[in-house]
Amino acid sequence: MLYSEKVMDHFEHPRNVGEIEDADGIGEVGNATCGDIMKIYLKIDQDIIKDVKFKTFGCGSAIASSSMATEMIKGKPVSEALELSNKAVVEALDGLPPHKLHCSVLAEEAVKAALDDYYSKK
Repeated sequence: MLYSEKVMDHFEHPRNVGEIEDADGIGEVGNATCGDIMKIYLKIDQDIIKDVKFKTFGCGSAIASSSMATEMIKGKPVSEALELSNKAVVEALDGLPPHKLHCSVLAEEAVKAALDDYYSKK
């Protein structure tokens, strides 16, 4: 089997899909080579990520990576979310095929872009 059960679960039943109208931070990243585009929306209150939503245009691994990344930072302090790594996302998904690791990198970059946007607005 190419994908772990967790990858399949997050692909078939992604968590936190959608957008936040009045988001405190929005991060959009894309990989032109594979065509994956990820957008992450953050709602932050007193440095805690109260809500997070994502929209991903891409393959199953990209969707699963976005879903898992949002689950990993939801309810966490901003400082903790800043430390999210693509490696942690891959481990939480029980692995990704080598040619799909860039999807977890995109998830990390999208979260960090949204946090950068949040800080630039403050």
